[in-house]
Amino acid sequence: MSRKETYEQRTEELLLPIIEEYKFELVDVEYVKEGANWYLRAYIDKEGGITVDDCEVVSRRMSDLLDEQDFIEESYIFEVSSPGLGRPLKKEKDYKRSVGREVEIRTYRAIEKEKEFYGILKSYDETTVTIEMEEHKEMVFAKTDIALIRLAFDF
Repeated sequence: MSRKETYEQRTEELLLPIIEEYKFELVDVEYVKEGANWYLRAYIDKEGGITVDDCEVVSRRMSDLLDEQDFIEESYIFEVSSPGLGRPLKKEKDYKRSVGREVEIRTYRAIEKEKEFYGILKSYDETTVTIEMEEHKEMVFAKTDIALIRLAFDF
């Protein structure tokens, strides 16, 4: 397991009791470098949406635990945020709740000269995702070919 994965997993383990106490959902944890800074981000959600106050309460509780545990070598910025409208589908529960809804898929390499696909999520399993596109055309994608899958949204 990479250092990044270890940090994310350990953070998730520390976060879960806090998240469950407040009846929130832990959507994702990421440890990423942006410019010169490292960021440890936790994305949380709840029915009806997450508020700034919700993020603050989790951030304060978790910051104390992170200081106490001190398992991350580099200096970093800890953030707690809502996953937002462009929430990616990452876990089984994300796929399950999105069946029947329109999704956007971006692939790493072009398929039939395209890298972006939109359609209704019909099914998924361990290795594939199937969407129904216009004119009832179904496309099956290997999960390893998908750079991003998220709910599609129109403005």
